[in-house]
Amino acid sequence: MKPPIDDLDQMAKDGFASSILGSAAMAARILVSTERMTIGWMIRWATAAIITSAFVGIVAQDYIQNKGALYGAIGISGAAAPELIDFIIKYVKARGAKEVSDVTKKARPRRQ
Repeated sequence: MKPPIDDLDQMAKDGFASSILGSAAMAARILVSTERMTIGWMIRWATAAIITSAFVGIVAQDYIQNKGALYGAIGISGAAAPELIDFIIKYVKARGAKEVSDVTKKARPRRQ
């Protein structure tokens, strides 16, 4: 009889597998891309794919029972990661700029 696997060990293995799948999806995307990219952008895109795929792999394994569908969800999330992260960064920056402009409009000095 096999001893039960610790949740932490299983999570580490799943996270590693998800990271490999995400980076493979991003490598394929970079290879077929017609855009010119620097090494920095490739590393940024691959890192985004790895992190996103790891999170999706950890979270989705409890909800998606079919292994093929799980791996597909992980791969797609890794491939879409750069656009999603760029959107989130732009949204946060725009929201922050709006908040700053609202505060500076209210804090105008009074003439005496």
